[in-house]
Amino acid sequence: MTDKNQLGVKYMQEGKLEEAAKLFNEAIEENPKDAIAYTNFGNLLAMVGELEKAITFFEKAIGLDEKIATAYYGAGNAFYNLGQFKDAIDMYRNAQSNGLEEGDLFFMLGMSFYQLGDLVRSLPNLQRAVEINGEDVDAKFQYGLCLAQLEHIDEAITQLTDVIKRDDQHADAYFNLGVAYVYKDKPEEALQMFTKATEIQPDHLLAGNGKKQIEEALSK
Repeated sequence: MTDKNQLGVKYMQEGKLEEAAKLFNEAIEENPKDAIAYTNFGNLLAMVGELEKAITFFEKAIGLDEKIATAYYGAGNAFYNLGQFKDAIDMYRNAQSNGLEEGDLFFMLGMSFYQLGDLVRSLPNLQRAVEINGEDVDAKFQYGLCLAQLEHIDEAITQLTDVIKRDDQHADAYFNLGVAYVYKDKPEEALQMFTKATEIQPDHLLAGNGKKQIEEALSK
């Protein structure tokens, strides 16, 4: 049974989705109490956008093994992608209480709170995601954004500066650094950042607008 699950996951990673589905289906038929096979099938369904069906499979897995953290995490992602952020948070918390401590989990928890406008709860989860995986540019960017929105401007600048060191084509990071420098009353630095954002992404309207305003202010 385990072999079919492992091979199915390998096929999934290689994009051979039909072969993977066949193996997970066989694993379930051979052992209808195999929670891992239901979880894997759920992940496959989520991958092809069948989110409601995926949740049914994750729930079946959880019914068979209430400690299966990966099924809670998969269900959390499906709920997140459906825009059901409170349900996503419940699932992520269950995944965490059953031993999942990965950076991605905290990132998704942080993003769920962020989508609900709960920045105070979003922040520590995004911070934890960055602590676990300092290489994760998305987590760093969202953490920097959340810091800025909570007016921790210096800390936001530190995070966003690190983002552009790791990805020098990250237009949104340059734009948000520009906004942070406006707050710090450093128009020259702000202009530099807005300019860089528009060089990378000429249709970045917010950066273009920021650049124009700063140029007008500096020319007076």
